[in-house]
Amino acid sequence: MRVINLEAGMPTSDAAMILLNNRIYAERASGAGAVKIIHGYGSTGKGGAIRKVCRQKLLEYRRRGIIKDICPGEKFGPFDEEGRRLSQKCPEARSDADWGRANPGVTIVLFKQV
Repeated sequence: MRVINLEAGMPTSDAAMILLNNRIYAERASGAGAVKIIHGYGSTGKGGAIRKVCRQKLLEYRRRGIIKDICPGEKFGPFDEEGRRLSQKCPEARSDADWGRANPGVTIVLFKQV
């Protein structure tokens, strides 16, 4: 599974959303079935700004039909219905290092072609 790392270099939320937008469209155009977005959880322990705006943007993309579905990292595994549903649509997800780790610092995105 391809990776979009939004926390590399510690960008602002605005800079991270520009990167997210560019990479989502590029990955979709390349025919990727799914991508893992690393947005981090934030240093406060309450969820960081990039995580929050990233997930809001991904929900918007899903509403607009740009992506098919999302799975928060904390549900990305065999013990949650969302994780199981994602792995049925994208079996390669089960081999990802974050599968079953309940990692709130990542979000998985499925594209329409999956």
